[in-house]
Amino acid sequence: MSWYRNTVWFVKGLREYTRGGYESASKRFNPADVEVDVAGRSFLVTGANSGIGKATAKEIARRGGTVHLVCRNKERAEVAKEEIVTETGNQNIFLHIVDLSNPKEIWKFAEKFQNEHKLNVLINNAGCMVNNRELTEDGLEKNFATNTLGTYIMTTALVPLLEKAADARVITVSSGGMLVQKLNVSDLQSESGPFDGTMVYAQNKRQQVVLTEQWAKAHRNIHFSVMHPGWADTPAVRSSMPDFYERMKNSLRTEAQGADTVLWLAVSAGATKLPSGLFFQDRQPVPTHLPLAYTHSPPEDEEKLMEVLEEFSQKFKSASLG
Repeated sequence: MSWYRNTVWFVKGLREYTRGGYESASKRFNPADVEVDVAGRSFLVTGANSGIGKATAKEIARRGGTVHLVCRNKERAEVAKEEIVTETGNQNIFLHIVDLSNPKEIWKFAEKFQNEHKLNVLINNAGCMVNNRELTEDGLEKNFATNTLGTYIMTTALVPLLEKAADARVITVSSGGMLVQKLNVSDLQSESGPFDGTMVYAQNKRQQVVLTEQWAKAHRNIHFSVMHPGWADTPAVRSSMPDFYERMKNSLRTEAQGADTVLWLAVSAGATKLPSGLFFQDRQPVPTHLPLAYTHSPPEDEEKLMEVLEEFSQKFKSASLG
């Protein structure tokens, strides 16, 4: 059955996830949806120094928004900030250096940020695909620490600030790869069996979909969404999936095309007219499971994921304050 899921996902991707799929889908887009002035609204974008994160930050800056770039590498982040300011003329671009694989660091950042800034929109874009099992200094598997726990802590830590804002939104950048994974709460840190970085990443992305659905139920005053950017030509794809990149490079979306739905979810009035908690592709809600794929999870597994992440979160919060 895993062979079936992977094959269906790849064939589907050849049609929909490439540049051609975007060009076809974009024929039904309403340009006015994103031709908006967001001056006075504050946006936080993680992983904003390159790829889809930078493309999103740049487009928000063009529309007058205040943009907080959360990046791990100070040198690359400063270059990205300068590029955004120069190209958009928007001076309200702020830089924060945070390693999303370090939960204590995220908590320290979030506590400080809440005391100094307002926030209307959080965009969880930062992620990694490490192809060999690596542990962080806290003993966490690195993909899980960054993609799942990092996203969980950043979001839950900033929920109190978002709840004070008008038209608050949280957008998480997932992947269509999650379609081949069923939530597995018994091995969140990939300790059992052979390690496959691509499948671990896909599992993390399934976890992000579940998180979004659960947050939407818990926080009714915030609009949550999760999305698939399609297959885009980004530095992360080139470094983490070199074979895939070589095979598909002539068909990959541009970074701006990959970022289009993130931008739409972040700024358009139409996005929040749809229910909170949905999974989007090319400005449309799409199913989170392939037909006959058996990737649905029982509610108790989804509840267990939230419980485990909250336990981790509180543990590292205490350590950061201590």
